[in-house]
Amino acid sequence: MDRRRFIANSAVALGYVAPSGAATPDTDPAAAPRTPDAAALPGRPVRVASIGFTPGLPLDQIAALVDQEGARGADLIALPETCRGQNDHTPEPLDGPTVSTIARLAAKHRTYIVCPIDRLDGPRRFNSAVLLDRRGRIAAIYDKLYPFGPELDKHPSVLPGQSVKVVSTDFGRLGLAICFDVNWAPLWQRLSDFSAELVVWPSAYSAGRTLQARAIDFNYYIVSSTWVPDCLAFDIDGQQLLHDHQNRAPANVSRLTVDLDRCLFHQDFNLPDKLATLLHDHGADLERERWLPMEGWFILKAKRAGVSARQLARQYGLEERRPYINRARCDLDKARGWQFS
Repeated sequence: MDRRRFIANSAVALGYVAPSGAATPDTDPAAAPRTPDAAALPGRPVRVASIGFTPGLPLDQIAALVDQEGARGADLIALPETCRGQNDHTPEPLDGPTVSTIARLAAKHRTYIVCPIDRLDGPRRFNSAVLLDRRGRIAAIYDKLYPFGPELDKHPSVLPGQSVKVVSTDFGRLGLAICFDVNWAPLWQRLSDFSAELVVWPSAYSAGRTLQARAIDFNYYIVSSTWVPDCLAFDIDGQQLLHDHQNRAPANVSRLTVDLDRCLFHQDFNLPDKLATLLHDHGADLERERWLPMEGWFILKAKRAGVSARQLARQYGLEERRPYINRARCDLDKARGWQFS
């Protein structure tokens, strides 16, 4: 069995999540993005709001901030790691006050919300990011794979999670990671293997270039929400989109829109003929938005509504960098004799 087949067959074991009965714009209009003019915009835009604050902010103030951002029309709202804190009094189950309160706001504003909590599961304790969908339902629970050392010394101890999470949403594929997780590249590789397009990273600290390295390596958007409080966002080529740290009481609120249809390619086998033909035939539909000559990368972007740069590129035989690297890895493993029969 080669690596590609192994990854496909291991989706359940490694934690790929496609919520049962998950609504999509095609099957459930009530679950579709709120703005009626979304279809008039180029690409696949997703409006993200990151709300950062120090632990200890009362739940009613957190709810007021979420209510405010939901009313502005966010598709996705991210709160910081264990947003109610992490001490002897903060562990709570999924049906506790935090998730219940935030779930009502997700349903009210028809927005996804990443709600991190100090979670109790019977006698077990986890540092979890709970993803709520546009109806306020729990779409996924990600338990931090790499708790920070002092978390292991708490009573009860914070247990390490067991699986990576990438979730199918109505806007694209959303990955989750938390704080200390940033130090383990294999976790971020698995997020890539399951085709994450955007990773939300709730955290106690900013991580800076370490977080940027993950975007450079794996070519998905990353958006943080932290205790600092601040928000870092990185593009699919690792370019910093923003570092917002207004530090205004009671929270730092950052807003950005990312286009999940933008796609990054290596020049190998794509230049010059395939790209030249694509742009010749569809110059009114898409553009080469960015060229990185030292990396040999370029980014394609749709120029008008109703066009997918990614789909057009595939029609013309262009291969994005992530599948190209995965294919090369499989071919090299086979050449080394590591492919199972």
